[in-house]
Parts: sequence; C-alpha cells; structure tokens
Amino acid sequence: MSDVNIRTRFAPSPTGFLHLGSARTALYSWLFSRHHDATFILRIEDTDRTRSTEQSARAIVEGMHWLGLDWDEGPFFQSERFELYQEAIKKLLEAGKIYRCTCTPEELDQKRKLALATKRKPKYDGTCRERTEIPREKPCVMRFRTPELGTTVVHDLIKGDVAIDNSELDDFVLTRSDGWPTYNFAVVVDDSEMKITHVIRGDDHLNNTPKQILLYEALGLPLPKFAHLPMILGQDRARLSKRHGATSIEAYRDMGVLSEAMINFLARLGWSHGDQEFFTKGELVKYFSLEEVGKSAAIFNFDKLLWLNLQHMKAKSDSELAELLSPFLKRRGFVPPNNQWIPTMLVALKERAKTLSEMVEGVSFAFKEPEYNPADVEKFLKPQVAELLEELADKLEKLEPYDLDNISKTFQAILTSHNLKMKELAQPTRVALTGSSVSPPIFETLALVPRERVIERLRKAAKMAKGETSRLEC
Repeated sequence: MSDVNIRTRFAPSPTGFLHLGSARTALYSWLFSRHHDATFILRIEDTDRTRSTEQSARAIVEGMHWLGLDWDEGPFFQSERFELYQEAIKKLLEAGKIYRCTCTPEELDQKRKLALATKRKPKYDGTCRERTEIPREKPCVMRFRTPELGTTVVHDLIKGDVAIDNSELDDFVLTRSDGWPTYNFAVVVDDSEMKITHVIRGDDHLNNTPKQILLYEALGLPLPKFAHLPMILGQDRARLSKRHGATSIEAYRDMGVLSEAMINFLARLGWSHGDQEFFTKGELVKYFSLEEVGKSAAIFNFDKLLWLNLQHMKAKSDSELAELLSPFLKRRGFVPPNNQWIPTMLVALKERAKTLSEMVEGVSFAFKEPEYNPADVEKFLKPQVAELLEELADKLEKLEPYDLDNISKTFQAILTSHNLKMKELAQPTRVALTGSSVSPPIFETLALVPRERVIERLRKAAKMAKGETSRLEC
C-alpha cells in the first residue's frame, strides 16, 4: 500500500457517549492509519438533528482524547457541510438519478403494512418514481432511483465478496423533507470529498454499503475500500447491551480502567497477533493489520479487561500511578496525610487491586471509622488479645520516626517477646483498624491509618476484647 495515500476516518453520530463498539471501530481505523503512517480524520455525523447533541459530541471527543486516539484532520461536523450535499443533490437530479417523492408518512406506513400483509418485502413501491409533475410547494424527500436489475458486489477486506441483488434494495431517501441529508447520502459525499481510501466500520453497516456503492457510481466517484468489523457480543452471545454491564468508554474510565488497558482490550476484541495478550500502544501500531481481524463476532469478557488493567497498572511507575490515582482520591475526599502515604498505598495494593477505584476503595479504612464485622470481632477480639493491642498502641504512640520500617520492627518485636505467630496479632490488629479480617498487609495497613487513629482504634478494640465496650455497639 506504499503507493497509496491512505486516509481513514472515524465518523460517529453524537447521540450518546462513546460506545465500546464505536471505540473499537475508531481504534482499528486509527491503528490502520498509524501503521501505514497515513492520515486519520475525525468526523461528527450530526445531521440527525432530533437525536444529535453537543453534549454527546463533547463526550465522543473527550473519549477519543482519553484513549489517546489523536486525529490529523477535524473534527468536522456534517451540519456545517450542508452546501456540499445540496450540490450533490443538484447533480444527481439533473442526471435523472434521483426523484422527488411526496408520499406522506401515513401513506408510507400503509404501503408497508400492505406489503407485509401480502408477504412482500416492505420497501417503497415506486409511486413517485415515474411521476413527471410534482407540485414544488408540496413537501418532498429525494429518493435514489435504484437499478431494478443487476447485482452490486461489496469487495470487503474482512468478509470477502458480498453480492446483493439490486432488486432487493429500496429507492432509499437521500434528503428528508427539510432538506437535510440521510446517513447513506451524507457519508458518500463526505468520504469522497475527504478522499477517504479505507472505510473501516462495524458490520451493522454492511447492508448500507451496496446503496453507497450505487451512489458512488451515480456521482461518478471512485470507490474506497471497505472493511466491516464483526460485532461485539456479550458472554451469552447476544448483542452487547447494558445488561452485560457498562457499554460506554466513560464508565470504564470512571471506574479506574487505564486507557492503555482499554486500548489493549479493544484491540483484542476481534484481532490477534499470535498468542500475545499484553500489548503496548506502540506494539499495536507495529503489528496491526486488517488481515488478522477475524470474521466471527468477538465476545466481551469483563474479567479479561480487569486482568489486562492489572497488568498495565503493574507496568506503570509509582510516580505515574500516583498521578493517575490523584483524581480518584479527590473524588472520595481522601487527603493523604503525608508524603509517604501514597508510596505505602502502592506497596500495599499495586499487585492486588485491578482498577484505580478499587485501589482507592482498598484504603478507605484509613479515612473513615470502621464498620465492624460481628463475626470477625467474635473470632479475633478475644480477651487474651486485649493486652497485646494495648501494648502495640503504647509502643506506636511513642515511636519515632513513625514510618513503615519502624512500625514493622515494633510489631515484630512484640511477636518475638510473646512468642507469637504473625496471625495471632495481625488478625486482631486488622479487625481493630478496619473492622474486618481482610485488608492490605498488616504493616502497610498500620502505616496507612494516621497514627492518632491507629492508637484510638487499637485501644477501642482492646476494650471490646475485654468486654468493657458492648460488641453490639460495634
């Protein structure tokens, strides 16, 4: 392809957030472009004025920025390109390739019902196709005069050749009664004007492609190459929807999935390079090709996304992770008490938490009072541990400097002096500090909770162990 000036595009409709399927389409187009050192264009298809919103357009642009999918040209908005569509309509009308249709929505609905009742395909019956006189003042749409004979073939780079009999196609609408273009019309005009060489999109558009090919031919325009990506399905092999979990990129960003992990995950939804699972963005650009995109549907696996996210979090430096964690901590109102707090947090949870939000949730005990688990209190806060907890509180209260290294030495010294196993003191301490027998490693847990709260909680737990504080109050 070195002799071709490759130009790809991502052209979403701004009717909601950036969907996982749309994000994968954007990624594949971007990767194809970057692999060939070519041009990638962002175009917002906002001609559906009843559903398109500025908020959705912003969300799409923000989603692209978060994923790191930069563009070379754009974003262009179809709503600002109205004159181009009018010029193309004039050309088609003069050539007799289109015609005015004044059938009302009510009439069209009746035609559809009649066709279904007589077991015919519910396509437009051509009422206005051969009319020679149509009142100009009457509202009308512009319909394409689809050839009634012959076959249109889509030479698809992923699915192979797909042939459609023209008799199966409708005389589809190019412009609505208000003059605004429909998707099939605008996309052809735009892709041609922008010199798009490769149209990479979901296979839900495959049925539209024969119509668009006929439009290219009617306008005398060269065809781009088409590549239709397989769908993304849920684990039940139904079309991916909200019942399978979050479907917007924004939702995964907000739950603390790294953009690198999301890129990696989306790339593997239908594409492979040997048995490799973990990819950097640079590796994806290097290895990506449409030849390795599968023909069958991809299955969305949330556990795989979490696993990849953990791997990408591990690959981050502590300073990078600390920067990424900052907004998540602020969102929860968690203010690190000192400069060593976040490094301690990372030591405790970097190998365990699968998302940034999970990591923050894993240290929430440091900022809020424990909600004691009655079963853990009953099991671990026995009378014999009361003195141990008080001793630990006394020693930590006087400890200088109060840091992770000295905390661990103090804890170990108590274990040695009383000939205890780690769990015999660690579990009561863990319950005292967090209310639960599950927490990060005990030394990091002690270091994460501010010292005054550690002392307060240890002494409170000691009273609970001795029965001086009712366990029901916990």
